[in-house]
Amino acid sequence: MKITKLFKEFCDSEKAGGLTLMACTIISLLVANSIYGSAYHHLWQTQFGGQNIEYWVNDGLMAVFFLLIGLELRREIYQGELSNIKNALLPIFGALGGMLIPAVLFLLLNVGTATQSGAGIPMATDIAFALGILSLLGNKVPTSLKVFLTALAVIDDLGAILIIAIFYTKTLLWTNLLAALSIFALLLVFNKLKVRNLIPYLLGGIVMWYFMLHSGVHATITGVLLAFAIPFKEGNNQSASTILQHFLHKPVAFVILPIFALANTAINLNGNIGHILTQNYSLGIALGLIVGKPIGIFVFSFLAVKLGFCKLPKDLNWKAIFGVGLLGGIGFTMSIFITLLAFDNETTINNAKLIILLSSLVAGTLGLLSLKLTLKKNTAKNE
Repeated sequence: MKITKLFKEFCDSEKAGGLTLMACTIISLLVANSIYGSAYHHLWQTQFGGQNIEYWVNDGLMAVFFLLIGLELRREIYQGELSNIKNALLPIFGALGGMLIPAVLFLLLNVGTATQSGAGIPMATDIAFALGILSLLGNKVPTSLKVFLTALAVIDDLGAILIIAIFYTKTLLWTNLLAALSIFALLLVFNKLKVRNLIPYLLGGIVMWYFMLHSGVHATITGVLLAFAIPFKEGNNQSASTILQHFLHKPVAFVILPIFALANTAINLNGNIGHILTQNYSLGIALGLIVGKPIGIFVFSFLAVKLGFCKLPKDLNWKAIFGVGLLGGIGFTMSIFITLLAFDNETTINNAKLIILLSSLVAGTLGLLSLKLTLKKNTAKNE
């Protein structure tokens, strides 16, 4: 399967970024539970510009992350795996199953309770961590499997974006929202008028972010809207969209996401682990990520192929799809991000983060072992 240079670059940065995320998470956990824990927590609560640093990380820096996700999604739609509807249907169905089944499992345990708003938590996939784990298998991994996982995670992220915009908007200030959408409309006009310079779009994006931040809709949505306003020309590596995507890969992978991990994984481990693990929201998150994700991705993909909507790539088998489904259970950054929007209680947030980390670790380990065994057998057959 032929892949674009930009796709390879994206995968490489995501893989290395995933390993960096692992290191930052371990550092954050160790420091947060050491004699420096209090000072470390205080660091992220330091006030700056009327809000704490953690707030600016989650509402400011993460908007840049979502901008990159939007650019990648757009590239996939125009010239990637999602450009051909027949090819796109396999990861689309897989992603739908990987979102619906985990949400259903969570709601079965939490519907009617104060924590039912956490249904979006196990629906997400952390593409950086998932590709980071996949990279540990080296060149045994078929290109089609990398493409499937990437497309699956990108669609998953789109689902997470829609969930954030629709279900986690608590109050709306229509004046500011309309101002943000008006700027978005103006940027679309710039695109139609063939304005190719990035500066007007970036300046407009900053102003749009400001109004969105004060509208009640989460400010990170701005990143996705901006991505779809920036000019993109298929097959042109010098288009504004391609240049910006290329520029953002490393800053996002090695600066923004590691800072997010450091700020949001300072989890206090002094609580009663047994009590935390038996909470309904904990069980819902764990079941959703470890069980719901692989079952949803596998079953929906299997049905899509059997019903004739799409085909399974020749170099893949259903065991490999199930292995990727397990990797889909690595929710980490996206799941933590949704947790911050879903819950208000600090104890619940801290406990949910711990369960996300543990569940992502289990899902990643099972996925790695499953794929290692599956790909080893495939390699032996081909020799």
